Amino acid sequence: MGLLSQVGGGVEAGAELAAPGEFSLIGLFLEAQLIVKIVMLGLIAASVWCWAIIIYKLVAFRRLRARIHRFEDDFWSGQSLEELYQAQSSERPDGIASIFVAAMKEWKRSHEGDKPALSSLANRIDRVMTMTLSREGEEMERGLMVLASVGSAAPFIGLFGTVWGIMSSFQAIAASESTNLAVVAPGIAEALFATALGLLAAIPATIFYNKLATDVSRLTQHMEGFADEFLAILSREIDERI
Repeated sequence: MGLLSQVGGGVEAGAELAAPGEFSLIGLFLEAQLIVKIVMLGLIAASVWCWAIIIYKLVAFRRLRARIHRFEDDFWSGQSLEELYQAQSSERPDGIASIFVAAMKEWKRSHEGDKPALSSLANRIDRVMTMTLSREGEEMERGLMVLASVGSAAPFIGLFGTVWGIMSSFQAIAASESTNLAVVAPGIAEALFATALGLLAAIPATIFYNKLATDVSRLTQHMEGFADEFLAILSREIDERI
């Protein structure tokens, strides 16, 4: 009878110990030390920032591709370049439209006055389109460095939180002079939670950085192709006028 009562008491004690140890992410955060909390908050903020950039870029690139296709349809439809220039100048052009507007501005500027400056016009137009293409590329790449930085640094930041949590566990062991799991588990759980947050921030940042960087490269190549074609058209027109 005494043995049964001892076993029953052990089961009740085990149940009492298990209840407070229920898994809770909020509980892990609240019980973490200040340094680990700062690491967790930083990783959560970085993850939110990355997702904001990812969503913005995905929507922006989709709209840019639509505007590029719409402009190309207008450009190759046989519409007058002057009419197309006036229509695009009235708006804020981007993508291929900005390259077209920059080239047409240089073309019109060179034809002002009694003596058109045609001798080096093709080179000037080429430089203008190159600079415009560079600005468009910089605009498209804006924010991608954040994704690259978070993708490479977040795991190490999470690892720092892991190391700090394990150090806390060892200090708890030394203070209590006991290797009981109840003493070690909280610090290890906090440490693993910091690692998980680091991976949660790094994995999407790395995946979407590669995807968005590929999109930028494809859009840039597309605009470079249009710039070469348009320069060839203007060069033939210049040769006919010289």
